[in-house]
Formats: sequence, structure tokens, C-alpha cells
Amino acid sequence: MVTSASLAASPCNLSDRRAAFANATRRWSLAAGAIVMSAGALHAALPPSPDISGPTSFTGQLLIAAPALSGSPFERAVILIAQHNRDGALGIVINHPLDQRSVARLLDALGANASGVKDNVRVFLGGPVSPEIAFVVHSAEYRVADTVDIDGRVALTAAPDVLRDIGLGKGPAKSLVAFGYAGWAALQLDDEIGRGDWYNTPEDPALVFDDDRSKVWIDAMARRKP
Repeated sequence: MVTSASLAASPCNLSDRRAAFANATRRWSLAAGAIVMSAGALHAALPPSPDISGPTSFTGQLLIAAPALSGSPFERAVILIAQHNRDGALGIVINHPLDQRSVARLLDALGANASGVKDNVRVFLGGPVSPEIAFVVHSAEYRVADTVDIDGRVALTAAPDVLRDIGLGKGPAKSLVAFGYAGWAALQLDDEIGRGDWYNTPEDPALVFDDDRSKVWIDAMARRKP
């Protein structure tokens, strides 16, 4: 797995990061999610220490790429922060759609049972780290054993179980399927926000799930904290 420190959201060395992001997209297209994140691996990817208390934790916030990131792979990106603590942060880009895929095809690629499922889902590139790994961001009323609650309104679950439930018509009310994630090493996100690379605003399910993806960055910018 690419580490947070080597391929996280730092705007430095933009040419290398453009190439890494392009490679991530190509790898996703070839693999189509051939490796799935297990429940244990999902929790392992999250920073292990308890959340930071107080206003310095950005868990449940939307990060909005500032103009400083223009020309980088994160230009106009909006990222839902699933967890942020003293050991680092993990987030999912919510406005980089790839294409539509059938739920059955995704489950087949993940080696999961696809019998009886139907419908298609829109698939997103959730970030440049491990784009072969599948996540589902979803509304918090749905929960299975490995679900990570983000803020009581949205949650994060490894893909197979929730994808199958979506295909059977008993999944979450709202969902976003993503491959890969954005990761930050300890204090890296804090440093980037401090130097103005990112703005932030509280997560809003309407922005996460419902807003026109081409307008998410504009609408999030309108809500950002000054």
C-alpha cells in the first residue's frame, strides 16, 4: 500500500502527484476493484489513536481545495474526512466520478456473491492511495459490523456487504461508492490547512450525496468557514 506520507494530499511536487493520480486512475480501470478492503483492513487504514478533542479534529468536515492546489490532482476537490486524530487522517474525495458500473459486476470483481442483485451505481475515485480498494460512504441509518460512524449522519463501510444490500434493495438510503482514499501522516493535514491549502466546512449529506457533482466544489466554497 502506498503510505500516507508518500502519496497523501500535500501540494508539493505537483508533477509527481499528477503522474501518481493518473496511474491510480489507470490501475482502477484495469482492476475494477479486484481487491476489496476487509473489515479489519478498513479499521487498520484509519488512524489508530483516539480522536483529537476540540476544534483541531476535522472528522466529519468537508475539505475544500483552495486555489493554492490549482494544477494538482486535488484541484477543486472536496474530501469528506472520515477520521482525523494525532496519528493522521483519512478522507474520501466525493466529486471525482469515474463511471457507472452494475452492482453485479462490482460484486463479481470483488469475489462476492452477486446472485439476485440488480441496478447500477456511480463509481468515484476516492483518492490516490490504494485505488484498488473499495469503500462505500453512506447515510448513517445503515450499519453492519465494520461500519465506521463519521458524525451520526454519514458513515463509511467496506464495500461487499453494503454493495450487495444496495443491489438487493435493502441498502442505505444514500450512498457513494469509491475506490481509493486520501491519507495524511501525523500533523500533515493540520500543516496544510494552516498554510491555506484547504478550506473546511461541516459535512452536509446534501453535498455528499445529492448535489450535482460538477457543482459540489462551488457549493462547498460558498459554505466554507472564513
